[in-house]
Amino acid sequence: MSQIRHNTVQIQGHTVFYREAGDPERPTVLLLHGFPTSSAMFRNLIPVLAEDYHVIAPDHLGFGQSAAPGVDEFDYTFDALTGITLDLLDTLGIDRFAIYIQDYGAPIGLRIASRNPERVTAIITQSGNAYLEGFTPFWEVLFAHATDRVTHEPEVRKLLELDATKWQYTHGVPADRLSLVSPDTWTLDQAYLDRPGNKEIQLQLFFDYKNNLDGYPAFQKYFAEHRPPTLIAWGEHDEIFGADGARAYLNDLPDAELHLLDAGHFALETHGPEIAALIRDFLGRTLR
Repeated sequence: MSQIRHNTVQIQGHTVFYREAGDPERPTVLLLHGFPTSSAMFRNLIPVLAEDYHVIAPDHLGFGQSAAPGVDEFDYTFDALTGITLDLLDTLGIDRFAIYIQDYGAPIGLRIASRNPERVTAIITQSGNAYLEGFTPFWEVLFAHATDRVTHEPEVRKLLELDATKWQYTHGVPADRLSLVSPDTWTLDQAYLDRPGNKEIQLQLFFDYKNNLDGYPAFQKYFAEHRPPTLIAWGEHDEIFGADGARAYLNDLPDAELHLLDAGHFALETHGPEIAALIRDFLGRTLR
């Protein structure tokens, strides 16, 4: 089994951390994590995929082991995080790649794909939303915060506390699989969130998230026109990005492969082997 290499590189004057495994001569798979985690969410998936592929999994700025410049030092928008990711790929000399998008990874990865369709060989989406149908009542306070930060910030800050972080990992998980979720997951994520200044970073990204919705028409146009091979492996009980968001992909990608799993938001924690098998089968048929 391929070992994971842990690397850093300077991008736009900031240290970006990334995990890498597999033979660089093989097709690349780019893994883009969500909130509030890091590339650590792919720790078990990377070695499995690296048996056949070159795998890259960066930490977004403000997350994990990447730099976390203050909100007065970096413009924390999803456009800016997309720019960092593109510059990372260019610095590493990676021209074409499949993308795995989860949560925050979706608006970053789909910006890249829709603007550079020739570079993306396939898409794997796991709670990586691209349709209004995917939003659940969970988002009501976040969208209210985007309109009136002062009024709603106290309630939104609760999403940055340990109970909320743990909830993201455990909610929607069937009772017989709950023991598969390692407490290390939410403990590590919370340690990163609790660093000085990090909550302000997360609040800024919460505020900017609404701007991702303006990109949805371009994402959907890209799907319909370019028909990228797409695998949807989504937790059916995810109450952050609901299963309707998974089904909505079929509106523009009727040939996409849809798998709704008996899982929650972080489906890799409870269904890692199943998702890995789906990905290897899918990529084995689509990447030539």
